[in-house]
Amino acid sequence: MPDTPDWHIVGDWFDNCSCAIACPCTFAQAPDNGWCEGVLLWHVKRGHYGDTVLDDLVFVRVGRWEGDLWAGKVKGRAGVFIDDRADDAQADALSAIIGGRAGGFMAKVAAMFTEGREVVGVERARISFEIAPDQSRWGVDIAGKVTAWAEALTGPTSNPGEYPRMANAPGSETGPGPQLVTWGKSTVCRVDAFGFQYSWDVNSAKHIPFDWTGP
Repeated sequence: MPDTPDWHIVGDWFDNCSCAIACPCTFAQAPDNGWCEGVLLWHVKRGHYGDTVLDDLVFVRVGRWEGDLWAGKVKGRAGVFIDDRADDAQADALSAIIGGRAGGFMAKVAAMFTEGREVVGVERARISFEIAPDQSRWGVDIAGKVTAWAEALTGPTSNPGEYPRMANAPGSETGPGPQLVTWGKSTVCRVDAFGFQYSWDVNSAKHIPFDWTGP
């Protein structure tokens, strides 16, 4: 990718999906029932794409994929929302990164879709989100299109203020690096966008930091 500038983004990722707790994808296994519908959010705490600063921008992906991602036998369709605070250069940079065209971990993910991968649309949107500093809660709203919220798992034997976490996940969705997974439970996951319509409650959710470099 000789025309791609050096880039680096660091931040938080979370998902809410149709899989049961705990999501098998993070263990490098096929999703429940062989398919997955969900909402994925990336918050770039700090980053750049060449000279384009990407600090504090957000992008969201919704859609469905079928098959075992980590076995490289998977197909999928997705739509992407780009933070409406991004200018044209920033939006282009985020689209290149998430689409895998800029190299890095997302290029490796794109290559796993050997059975087909379609981006059905990309839109600018006002994205409201929250990630609690202790990862006790996370979620996102895009008016009329996406609502996805989750809480970290707790139970009768949990220590107050402590949440179940896992290091060295076999199938971390953010790749190698600082991939400490915090396990959660989706309280709502509704999508009506890009031709997708689904609603899931009390299913899997998780938070993982990311640190990506390209090309």
